[in-house]
Amino acid sequence: MEEYKKRIVKTIQYIDKNLDSELSLEKISEFSAYSPFHFHRIFKLVTGETLQGYIIRKRVEKSAFYLAKRKSVEIRDIYFDLGFSNHSAFCKTFKKHYGLPPSEFRKSAPEKFHRILQIESKNGQIDTVFSQYICKIENLLNWTKMNLKIEVKELPEMDLASVMSLGIVNVESSFNVLIDWALKKGLFPRENVKMISVYHDSCQITPLDKVRIHACMLLDEKLSYPEGEVFSETIEAGKFIVGSGEVTLNDIEQCWVSLFLWMNENNYSIRKTFPFEIYHSNFKEHPEGKMIVDFCIPIH
Repeated sequence: MEEYKKRIVKTIQYIDKNLDSELSLEKISEFSAYSPFHFHRIFKLVTGETLQGYIIRKRVEKSAFYLAKRKSVEIRDIYFDLGFSNHSAFCKTFKKHYGLPPSEFRKSAPEKFHRILQIESKNGQIDTVFSQYICKIENLLNWTKMNLKIEVKELPEMDLASVMSLGIVNVESSFNVLIDWALKKGLFPRENVKMISVYHDSCQITPLDKVRIHACMLLDEKLSYPEGEVFSETIEAGKFIVGSGEVTLNDIEQCWVSLFLWMNENNYSIRKTFPFEIYHSNFKEHPEGKMIVDFCIPIH
């Protein structure tokens, strides 16, 4: 199973970088060094989705994000950039996923929303709901000021050892795999070790049971080659919004929501890379379940 997961990780990374290209089963299975039939079975076993189902979902979710957040971009430019061949194919696929044509979806998207939800109606149709923030935006921003110290700063390049997790509920087990690996290598426990979660999907548009998060450990030097489920990952140096605070697990979502709001209110735009959390303490060792966390958003 470890070998399967190792190859699927590489495959998913390849897909995400090439969503605008032709991604046939034959082409991807060749990249993964499996026969098409064998690869199709392995991919579904590891991810819970068919290959084409995964590719379509990623393309449609990204197009939904651009439609809602970048309303000045032409719809035609969005679907071509995400690998759809024509307007008709894009509209048909998008409507099947969100229950609305792209143009109506864009019109219905409010300026600010918490999460896009897909709800099955009584007649079996898909309805799209833009979940609003649970409290006023002003209150969220005030909460941010009270609970997070926010800075904009340059962070250095970081070499990580990573384990892929699919779904929020599986993150802890991925960290357990990583820690077991680090114990055998003599990398854990050690003073000032940093554990990191890298978000490769946005929880605004991807269902929480499918969101891809990498459980990571900061290394002193780059991992030379994959070892079981553990693979190398690099966070490139650059400018970040860093919100630091002592929080509980229940505060995590609110921290991200409020920090992204702060980003928008201060006219920063996100860079095309992945947000992440750096943990400076372990919530299991705190009597109130609190931990010191840096929430990092890459910006231009």
